[in-house]
Amino acid sequence: MAVKITAVAKQLPKYSRETKDILPFVELWLDGQEERFKRKVLKIFENAAVDKRYSIMDPEEVFVSTSFEEKNDIYTRESIILAEASLQKVLDKANLQPTDIDYIITVSCTGIMIPSLDAYLINSLKMKQDIVRLPVTEMGCAAGVSGIIYAKNFLKANPNKRAVVIAVEAPTATFQLNDFSMVNIVSAAIFGDGCSSVILSSYDHEKGPEIKDEAMYHFYDANHMMGFKLKNTGLQMILDQSVPQTIADHFPKIIHPFLERNNLTIEDIDHLIFHPGGKKIVQTVEDLFGDLGKNIDDTKEVLRLYGNMSSATVLYVLERFMDRNLPKGDKGIMLSFGPGFSAQRILLEW
Repeated sequence: MAVKITAVAKQLPKYSRETKDILPFVELWLDGQEERFKRKVLKIFENAAVDKRYSIMDPEEVFVSTSFEEKNDIYTRESIILAEASLQKVLDKANLQPTDIDYIITVSCTGIMIPSLDAYLINSLKMKQDIVRLPVTEMGCAAGVSGIIYAKNFLKANPNKRAVVIAVEAPTATFQLNDFSMVNIVSAAIFGDGCSSVILSSYDHEKGPEIKDEAMYHFYDANHMMGFKLKNTGLQMILDQSVPQTIADHFPKIIHPFLERNNLTIEDIDHLIFHPGGKKIVQTVEDLFGDLGKNIDDTKEVLRLYGNMSSATVLYVLERFMDRNLPKGDKGIMLSFGPGFSAQRILLEW
């Protein structure tokens, strides 16, 4: 029984700024720091390969001292708004009603919400009262692909059902005002906020790329490389500088055995649907794929237009491919990395 991705729809937060317009706020934030340090930080923002980003908060709100409670309240309020709009948009794309969904997976790691996001959506859209819920947290940037894997496995066991995966993230709500570390600065330079929803189906008659295979790959002794530390001021980013090299070192083990078990090589893959973790990670993966004659132009474009929106970002890349009406038989790989450290992969065929 085939499981297909039938529709993808993104939803952008209400605030947006080009990077050049954020720099004055960064300069004010750096007031009192050494001039050489200031210049270095501004260069990081200018060279992050992110031209614009969207946010649940205006920059004035981001660069002011607020408590974890206040930031999380904003995260909760705006996440519900974004997720509801994105879910309604993807239902409209697929010509479905909210009651046509049997399984709802909500994905987020940039705030805390109990009850989880799915409960609010079930109420506001009057979804099925026996709908199956799965909130996915603490998986970071990998969780968009993880959610699709969980949805696929549910649908594989349940013919004639539909699932939706909704990824909503607000990394700007995790910005640490009194932290001038490179990790906080680099994350502020590359991250943005966003939401995306994906509908999957196990109905034979519904159209979309089929999920042919999926797998997770877990790196040993790498728990320290990526994640958040919960502090009184909120969620403090953890991002080890060794991440790009670690990806490069493991890349052959991540890609080639996965393809081989499907009797494929990288030459058989037409489309690379890769999560844009940041400029250095993108460059690392581009170099690896470039040697294999492939490009990740869509990944770079999503990073440029929106920044890294954690779990939602790879779904923005996927939407670009879904909107192209690709030829029957084309194959693609979805790939993302996240805390753990782990890699999540999906093989698609149109």
